Amino acid sequence: MFETLTDRFEGILTRLRSRGRLGDAEVAEVLREIRVALLEADVNVAVVRDLIERIRVRCTGAELSKSLTPAQQVIKVVNEELTETLGGEPLKITYASRPPTVVLLAGLQGSGKTTAAASLGRYFRQQGRNPLLVGADLQRPAAVEQLRVLGLGVGVTVYSEPTDPVTVAAGGLEEARRLGRDVVIVDTAGRLAIDEELMEEVRRVSQVVEPHYTFFVVDAMMGQDSVATAEAFNETLALDGVILTKVDGDARGGAALSVKQVVGKPIAFVSTGERPADFEVFHPDRLASRILGMGDVLSLIEKAEREYDQQVAEKAVERLQSGRFTFDDFLEQLQQLKKMGPLSGLLGMLPGVPKEVKNAKIDDKDVSRVEAIVHSMTPAERDDPGILDGSRRLRIANGSGTTTTEVNNLLRQFKEMQKMMRSLPMGKMLGGGGGGSARAKKNGRKAKKGGRVTPSSRHTR
Repeated sequence: MFETLTDRFEGILTRLRSRGRLGDAEVAEVLREIRVALLEADVNVAVVRDLIERIRVRCTGAELSKSLTPAQQVIKVVNEELTETLGGEPLKITYASRPPTVVLLAGLQGSGKTTAAASLGRYFRQQGRNPLLVGADLQRPAAVEQLRVLGLGVGVTVYSEPTDPVTVAAGGLEEARRLGRDVVIVDTAGRLAIDEELMEEVRRVSQVVEPHYTFFVVDAMMGQDSVATAEAFNETLALDGVILTKVDGDARGGAALSVKQVVGKPIAFVSTGERPADFEVFHPDRLASRILGMGDVLSLIEKAEREYDQQVAEKAVERLQSGRFTFDDFLEQLQQLKKMGPLSGLLGMLPGVPKEVKNAKIDDKDVSRVEAIVHSMTPAERDDPGILDGSRRLRIANGSGTTTTEVNNLLRQFKEMQKMMRSLPMGKMLGGGGGGSARAKKNGRKAKKGGRVTPSSRHTR
């Protein structure tokens, strides 16, 4: 995500690092380049002006650190001010003292509201909560059925009835109390554009459920239009935050960089894919780091902890340590990796990965071909690839619908991967014993100026 902006910033910062002493003229030149990059990314003009001025004041003032080179100081300032523009700190949900905590979702049709509702349900379940989804979108055909299917996939019950949105919302609240559910997520109807009918309906639903949190769900690819729409909804509903969807398809990033300062409400969650699993709390500092090409190791670790099966990881560690890592083990790890989302997205979280690699389009079909090759091997061949002669490789290629060249490439890469993985501290990488991830998180936080990120306090209505 935000590939265009990241590419521009990486180019600017690379040139900056190659310079020695930075005077006012050099700083002004860098700021001009940053300004152009932000405007090309569709960031709001007022937001760009404010951000550039804050960076200029800090870079030409008395804040220079003796422990950093001038170039490092500018990069540090840009990172901190970019983080502040994105919201500063992640939003922290405070649960109602008398359950249930009610979350209302609003937005235009096609913004991904229903998927976001199911994703939120999955998120609250991971927090140890017992949510209920309420399908109050009776405007769009099959919206409730879509929510039921998604709810089934994430293990969250859906309540709805064929009456009217206000009645459904009120009934869902009562059902949650009856069942002892501690979180209620209300999915409301949208329209193709803002109109009085839409606003009146969502206003009435809000009045009957009295939500503790009202989130505006918006498609990040709408750019500045999404920010203007959020402003309009905020006037009607007094939003608590924004959920940005389809962030993986937003190469520019204008909406994410504008919404907090323009609307005055933080981005609460972002959706980086089509699955409920591709949904996470928005961390301004981590996104700023990714935009500047510095990666996001903490999010990668957290994603691995959520999706990776601990027993499978420990088994892989044992197999590697014994020197018996086979294609069956490889296939098992590949399945675990697929749970974490598109490989191109994971590469973007790693610091120091070359731009050509990060921007490479890694198709899921490529992974499927690898799986087909392995599945076309016999158990003996998967256990000992050394027995794969020319005739066996041809048979595997024919059976998997690939070529012998692809089979040979996979075998060579597998052998290289075995060597590399034996030389790495796999217990820490795969979470063996549970200590590796915790240490990596701690080290990742220490690397950031200011230490641990403290979420902002939230009210309980």
